[in-house]
Amino acid sequence: MNAADWKLIALALVAIGTLVLLITRYKVNAFIALLLASLLVGGGAVALGRVAKDAAGKDVPYTVLSIARSFSDGLGATLGGIAAVIAFGTMLGRLLAESGGAEVLAKRFAAFFGAGRIQWCIMALALAIGLTTWFAVGLVLLLPILLTLTHETKQPFLRLALPLLACLSVMHGVMPPHPGPVVAVEALKANMGLVLFWGFVIGIPTAAVAGPIYAKIISGRVVADPPPIPPKTKSAAAGFRPPGFWLTLFSIMLPVALMLVATVAELTLPKGIPAREVLTFLGNPTIALLIAVLFCAWSLGTGCGYTRAEVWKFTEQCIGSVGMTILVVGAGGGFARVLRDSGVAESIGRAGQQADLSPLLYGWLVSAFIRVATGSATVAITTASGLLVPVILQHPELSQHHIALIIVAIGCGSLFLSHLNDSGFWIVKDCLGLTVGQTLRTWTVCETIVGVAGMLFSLLVYKLI
Repeated sequence: MNAADWKLIALALVAIGTLVLLITRYKVNAFIALLLASLLVGGGAVALGRVAKDAAGKDVPYTVLSIARSFSDGLGATLGGIAAVIAFGTMLGRLLAESGGAEVLAKRFAAFFGAGRIQWCIMALALAIGLTTWFAVGLVLLLPILLTLTHETKQPFLRLALPLLACLSVMHGVMPPHPGPVVAVEALKANMGLVLFWGFVIGIPTAAVAGPIYAKIISGRVVADPPPIPPKTKSAAAGFRPPGFWLTLFSIMLPVALMLVATVAELTLPKGIPAREVLTFLGNPTIALLIAVLFCAWSLGTGCGYTRAEVWKFTEQCIGSVGMTILVVGAGGGFARVLRDSGVAESIGRAGQQADLSPLLYGWLVSAFIRVATGSATVAITTASGLLVPVILQHPELSQHHIALIIVAIGCGSLFLSHLNDSGFWIVKDCLGLTVGQTLRTWTVCETIVGVAGMLFSLLVYKLI
């Protein structure tokens, strides 16, 4: 750890503070503000003489051209993985709204759980869907049901929204087969089954604290009206009929099932056989959602009495409303890449390495710091697990249970303090119709609770074993 590392960390903090100021006080367009913050931190790294790695692994000076390249690469990589997911998820949501399927599901679930336990209904859905889906996929799939349940039960919007967000977030950061935990399992040579076991044991109470318990506190202090349920474009035709409950449930669970089957295939089938490749292809989030949209075009479209032309028009109309969301999400990825390429993640890792801490606390701190600096949970887990490899080797007394708990703690740290450089922040803000201030007081605090509570629960079990 040297003076240059501290300067890079200070530079990142200044850039993040500037970003918050531009958006909240000066109302600068979020995409422009993210680009300006990227130029600020990148320019500072150039002035400090930052040396980066080129494609061949050679040391090269980090230049102003590198800043533009980093931002473009980060934007492209983020949109490459998430643009189609958001688009197809929005189409599914529109078809659920037009067919009345969201209302069918909401009424059945509300009747089964009762209005007093509707939060646990939301958590159960989020846990089931979030186990194999990305955070953004789960949110766009469940958003129509969330909005309908809110209007049906007349409960405060945040009372239902925060449990949903907490569960989806915990599943994404802690549970394989999500990319971050899988990388950590491989790097630390952990037992996948134990990581799944402790992920559930630690993750469920963590989500309960950050979701229902925190929602009960904050919903009386932050008043957030739910976005309106998308109105139907026309009154129902004479032959219109709402879909049945089980068909609607199958329609929304279809992409989840495809992704789950792909996960099972990757874990159980040998590499290279055609069956594994086909199942993995079908379980790719983009392909799974495409299949779901095509199926829903019948189950929630023509099967309900709409014509094919009307169904495809629904899918075209809904995309315009998410254009800015997709652009801002991509800019968040660009900012995160500039922060990473400028050396902030490496500096934070070296700072944490100097502290004399237990492997679990060290891993959590490194993961949390990198998450705050770069906004990426996957980058935080990947970097922290890589830095932990030599630390684990120095502690041969650690059992596979200890290593699994360390991975869970790293995953919780990767969710800590989501703010304006996190693409998930903007997805939540726009999907839930919140202001930046409301998102900081709800989603950001919820994620911070997830990070801290998950670490404390993991540390408690770690010490007891």
